[in-house]
Amino acid sequence: MPAPTHTVENYLKTIYQAQLSLSRDALVPMGQLAGSLGIVPGTATTMVKALADSGLAHYEPYAGVRLTAAGQKLAAMVLRRHRLIELFLVQVMGMSWTEVHDEAENLEHAVSDRLIALIDEMLGHPAVDPHGDPIPDRHGALPSHEYESLLTCAVATPLTVARVSDQDRAFLQFAEKHDLRPGDTVQVEERSDEGDSVRLRVGSNRRLTIGARAASKVLVQAAGVVAMLVMCSRTVFAQHTGSSEPFRITDNSFLVEEAFNQDKGLFQNIFGMTRVSGTWSATFTQEWPVPGKAHQLSYTLLLVHDHRRSGIGDTLVNYRYQVMDEGPGKPAFAPRVSLIIPTGDFNRGFGDGSAGLQVNLPFSKQTGDWYWHWNVGLTWLERARATFQEGDLAIVRREQLASPFLAGSAIYRLRPMLHVMLESVATFDQTIEVEGTSRQGTFTLSPGVRGGWDIGDKQVVLGFAFPVTWAAGETNAGAFVYASYELPFKKQ
Repeated sequence: MPAPTHTVENYLKTIYQAQLSLSRDALVPMGQLAGSLGIVPGTATTMVKALADSGLAHYEPYAGVRLTAAGQKLAAMVLRRHRLIELFLVQVMGMSWTEVHDEAENLEHAVSDRLIALIDEMLGHPAVDPHGDPIPDRHGALPSHEYESLLTCAVATPLTVARVSDQDRAFLQFAEKHDLRPGDTVQVEERSDEGDSVRLRVGSNRRLTIGARAASKVLVQAAGVVAMLVMCSRTVFAQHTGSSEPFRITDNSFLVEEAFNQDKGLFQNIFGMTRVSGTWSATFTQEWPVPGKAHQLSYTLLLVHDHRRSGIGDTLVNYRYQVMDEGPGKPAFAPRVSLIIPTGDFNRGFGDGSAGLQVNLPFSKQTGDWYWHWNVGLTWLERARATFQEGDLAIVRREQLASPFLAGSAIYRLRPMLHVMLESVATFDQTIEVEGTSRQGTFTLSPGVRGGWDIGDKQVVLGFAFPVTWAAGETNAGAFVYASYELPFKKQ
């Protein structure tokens, strides 16, 4: 038998999926088939008759169509290719679960059985795709799972989203926005027949009301059942590893800058404190979109305590432009330029006594459960000051200084909002000497952890790290504490 054409495969898959919701031996109405394929019933009837002549379908005029055993086997293999490709695009290529359906529709007809077998093996023989849909095995057998929807499930019972049945991108974005992805926890509080709506409690005690039609597309099971399915399948739902969704915490790195501006309508307050060998420094940064995500303004204040002295350091006023959003095969890129304002008291050792500029080029990219950040930049001081003692005289020298730096980090997601981090920073600081200048290299390696909570329309993130720094033959270990509070401009 010759290989089926793309059109035949599309018909087989569509009939097969329609059969799954019908009782045994029930026929798929021709009007339903035509509507699913976006064609007129006459065209569908012509193709169905050809499928029947080929032994792939059983057709009854004015009643409908159903696949034969041979037709079901071919359709299941097409569906297997489609769902494995979706998972591959999410886990390996870093695409969003909201955009892979159309790509898989095109690729499912082009990939070979050998390539699908390799993808299946690489992904660990998964049982479900990013939307929670079951994946047929290599023999075409489709696992059967009984789910209830948010429209039919028990009220006041903690549940886990197991599957989102609508592949429409707009609906998937709706589900993502409202924490209704596979793996998210949800509880139905009340249903209103009069209002045709369902009131939910999602995430961290956030309440949400959705329409009955949307509720019918979100399928749920008891949390323990879903967890068992995840472990057995070796495939991860978004809530457990998030490989089918963006990280739930992204713009909260400690030492290595990320390439994500604030979303429109949100601003962020960031506090960090480092303590090393009896001295400590604290920073406060506030980030604002102006007015949308493309442009971001922020400022950074510095407070320093050096043994018995405390004072304000130099201030940074920052502008960052979102040149490129993260996407398939490309990282996010958001260069920043900062004006250095010499607010620190140079005579007390709390600043360089010079205005200047700092430029940083941050890149960020997610691959599965990992996020990678890279920075390269330069700090330039127009007329930095340094004081040297010559006998009874204090000699002040001024020099133009340029200090490049490199940084990189790897962040691993243990849970959607609990991450372990390893950050590294290398600086090559130019300093003023009695005669001329010199350059000193410093390397910092900082393991840490961060966790967060969504509280209504706000997000709180806390973290700590243990930076170790090597410079001039010396090693110094310290502690770092981080806190972030993100909230909307106006109460929602």
